Formats: sequence, C-alpha cells, structure tokens
Amino acid sequence: MGAVSPPGGDFSEPVTQNTLRIIKTFWGLDSDLADRRHFPAIHWLTSYSLYLDSIEDWWKEQVGEDWRKLRDKAVSILQKESELREIVRLVGPDALPDRDRVVLEAARVIREDFLQQNAMHDVDTYCPVDKQLKMFKTVLKLHDKSLEAVKKGAPVEKIIEVPVKSEIARLKILPQEEFNKKVKKINEQMDKQFENLIEGA
Repeated sequence: MGAVSPPGGDFSEPVTQNTLRIIKTFWGLDSDLADRRHFPAIHWLTSYSLYLDSIEDWWKEQVGEDWRKLRDKAVSILQKESELREIVRLVGPDALPDRDRVVLEAARVIREDFLQQNAMHDVDTYCPVDKQLKMFKTVLKLHDKSLEAVKKGAPVEKIIEVPVKSEIARLKILPQEEFNKKVKKINEQMDKQFENLIEGA
C-alpha cells in the first residue's frame, strides 16, 4: 500500500496524478468527512477500484448474485446526492421535488447507517460479508419503498420519518446471532409501514 499526500488536498497535483495513473485502487481520505466524525473518512465518489470485474464472480458465488447491482445502485444514489447538494445550499431541501428529497434521505441512510463504522465498538468494528449484503438490501429496499410511496401520493414528510428507519440504523451494531432474525423482522415492518402510508394517501 502506498500513500500520497497532495499539498493542500489538491488531487490535480502532478505527483498525485501520476500515482493515480499506475494504481488500480484508490482510497481518497476526505477532511470534511473527518471533521464531521464520519469514519472511515474514505470518500465514496473520489475513491475507486478497477478490480470490480475481477471480484464480481467471487461475490456472486460466496455472498449473493445481486452484489454488483446493489453496489452500482448505491453509488448512483450517492452521485445524485452530490449533484443535489448545491441546489440544497442555495434554496434549501424543501424547495426540491419530493422524489429528490427521498434520494437525499436514502443517501444519508447509506452514508450513516451503512458506510460509517465505529472502530471502537465490539460489533461495528468488523462486518461479515453476508451481513453487509443483507444490510445493503434493506437500506436500498427503504429507498425503493420511499420512491414508490412518493409516486402513489404519500406525504414526503411522513416517508422521511417512517419509524422503521431507526431500526435500520441499529442493524450494524447487532451481534451476528441476533442479526438474521432482526433484519427479517425489519423488512416485514417496512412492508407494513409503507403499505399503511400508501393506503393513507
């Protein structure tokens, strides 16, 4: 593993650019994430791996068929959030269409409840790959259910405050022996709560 520290965090600096040309994996540490106490402070949009095609078969065989599809979907949500952030700075989130507000909330859940870890926590310091995949599916299911509810006329304020979100946030700190039972229950709760939201609309 090599480390490059560009002056002033300028990634266009020549040594950094030449390093990026010859490596196939890059973790871009972000000072803003560190300031917000988001650890690991690896930025999801500046970081990359050119080994995705190489490891895709392993993930399919060992963990789940839809790993790549879920990964690509999460990245697209985070990219969309980045595009919307400038608009939010200028006019605030309330000025956005309901669909975009749902995307912002989905991105927040991915960032805080999936990507963020606590290295000092007995459970959260390490996450087995099968647990990762089930958490990933649950988080992205919340996004899909939210978009469906918006489309069917449910108020975006109620969608954003759906109670099951707090349960999803706690999944990462659950021990493995409790996780499978809890994640199944959360998915059932999610189905029921969104069904009620849509019926109410």
